[in-house]
Amino acid sequence: MSLSELDKRSREIFRSIVETYLETGEPVGSRNVSRSLSMSLSPASVRNVMTDLEHMGLLHSPHTSAGRLPTEVGLRFFVDALLEVGDLTQEERRAIDVQVRASQKANSAEQVLTEASQMLSGLSMGAGVVLTHKTDMRLKHIEFVRIEPLKALVILVSEDGSVENRVIALPAGLPSSALVEATNYLNAQIQGRTIAQIRTELERVRDVDQAELDQLSQKVINAGLAVWGGESGDDPGSLIVRGRSNLLTDLDGVEDLERIRLLFDDLENKKDLIQLLGLAEKGDGVRIFIGSENNLFSLSGSSLVVSPYRDSNQRIVGVLGIIGPTRLNYARVIPMVDYTARLVSKILR
Repeated sequence: MSLSELDKRSREIFRSIVETYLETGEPVGSRNVSRSLSMSLSPASVRNVMTDLEHMGLLHSPHTSAGRLPTEVGLRFFVDALLEVGDLTQEERRAIDVQVRASQKANSAEQVLTEASQMLSGLSMGAGVVLTHKTDMRLKHIEFVRIEPLKALVILVSEDGSVENRVIALPAGLPSSALVEATNYLNAQIQGRTIAQIRTELERVRDVDQAELDQLSQKVINAGLAVWGGESGDDPGSLIVRGRSNLLTDLDGVEDLERIRLLFDDLENKKDLIQLLGLAEKGDGVRIFIGSENNLFSLSGSSLVVSPYRDSNQRIVGVLGIIGPTRLNYARVIPMVDYTARLVSKILR
């Protein structure tokens, strides 16, 4: 749908309904709309326009009220065609800078991201969310430890001191010496590199590697890097969520409680989280997903405003943003998410 399909009167009525809904969360009646318009229209005239907007799929009427609410399609149309996004004030920028940059003292990327998530939650009264690839960790040490005849624990220690563990399958008949050989070989290659950089380097010198390492050790290395690169599908990334309690405020009845329960279940299960990274990688800047537009939160009817952040090579390594009800204050949230993503990119370089 294009803006040209709505005349000036319909546009102003639709804008008034959506803006009132975003502010109150309540159905909007024709009498209230009539009072808020800059032009003089009777409630009966407003009702006629509202009926037309409902037939176009932009509004709907809940069974409990004669007022109207925007549909998901209507909210998308409003965000794309009518929303006026401002900019953060110098004071707001300074507050974000101070809070996020303070976490730099911990010399931990995870701490920076956690602080960013917490800050977004506090400013938006939604839930702040950060999803990051494991491949952006700069490594200090790798070790393979057998825990069962056909299973080993891969231990990765990053330069910032964080430790991560994964279990991998081992080839049958693998001697312990192959685990030691794989450990020693990879530790000689790390030198502060990320998983992606290590894999690239190993591909570059593959023929030499195969001459130096036996076949079983090579399989251990490939399995370990696949798990940590997210190729195994076991773990799409590291998820940080702060401010979930904000989503429990301003609920209206059992249906809203069920919506939030479904959202919490999705977050706990990390359901389809890798989709966020894929969506973010399709373009720069802030992306907005309203309700069922994003499979991740389709059942919970939530909105998601996210932006990618990058490493020193300008490669997208994660996304951050805000989860909330569909009546988020988009005009305020969008510049907030955009600025925070840019700031985190600078800090992590």
